[in-house]
Amino acid sequence: MELKSTAFQEGNRIPAKYTCQGQDISPELTWSGVPEETQSLALIVDDPDAPGGVFTHWVLFNIPPGSRELSEAVPSQAQLPNRALQGRNDFGTIGYGGPCPPPGRPHRYQFTLYALDQALDLKVGASKKQVLNAMQGHVLAQGQLTGTYQR
Repeated sequence: MELKSTAFQEGNRIPAKYTCQGQDISPELTWSGVPEETQSLALIVDDPDAPGGVFTHWVLFNIPPGSRELSEAVPSQAQLPNRALQGRNDFGTIGYGGPCPPPGRPHRYQFTLYALDQALDLKVGASKKQVLNAMQGHVLAQGQLTGTYQR
């Protein structure tokens, strides 16, 4: 699968608008190449360069299989209008939390989209670990988009 954004290109800087130094809203994302047998999609956004280990910025699951985009500024509500559910990020909140690294070197932000052969039987606010455990053995394909940010 291919994951893209109009906000930034693969490997490039994420605009401040999408970070804690800006509006802290999610960027628009689009994808293609979803396998026909997909029953749901899941999105996880991580910073593998965080000082304390991998820091999770967004957990979104049970995205309808026919979806091909997430618009900019996805609301931080438990269930979205398309019935997708949002998990809890490492800020302790539901929904998207933008890049907010400590001052210094750039951090990478990995947006990973998973095509699954089933919907996940999880509740709103599920952790990344719960989502990854529920996905085990059900991933049909995945796509990744990486951006960078530094303060």
